[in-house]
Amino acid sequence: QGQFVYSGGGLVRPGGSLRLSCAASGIASSLYTMGWYRQAPGRKRDLVASITSGRTTYYQDFAKGRFTISRDDAKNTVNLQMNDLKPEDSATYYCNPTSGSGFPWGQGTRVTVAS
Repeated sequence: QGQFVYSGGGLVRPGGSLRLSCAASGIASSLYTMGWYRQAPGRKRDLVASITSGRTTYYQDFAKGRFTISRDDAKNTVNLQMNDLKPEDSATYYCNPTSGSGFPWGQGTRVTVAS
């Protein structure tokens, strides 16, 4: 079964930046509209941003102007550039098709924004 492999999370100070990557293994992610999601402790998983195979992007209001989603279908990866990070952005971040494909979420990548 396919999986997503994550990188790029970590601890950053408020106002800092991180670039998250999600590499699909055994999944043809190029076929899907891909989304980045996040889940903070005790809260449900929410969509952060998405990108279609045609590169049309969508952002939740909290991500607009700060986050940029991109994809490299040759590498089967989806990226999330996050700038001007705030403590409320602290969460575990995941990627997955937005269509409810049923692919496993994997362990995600943890982002902690703290001074």
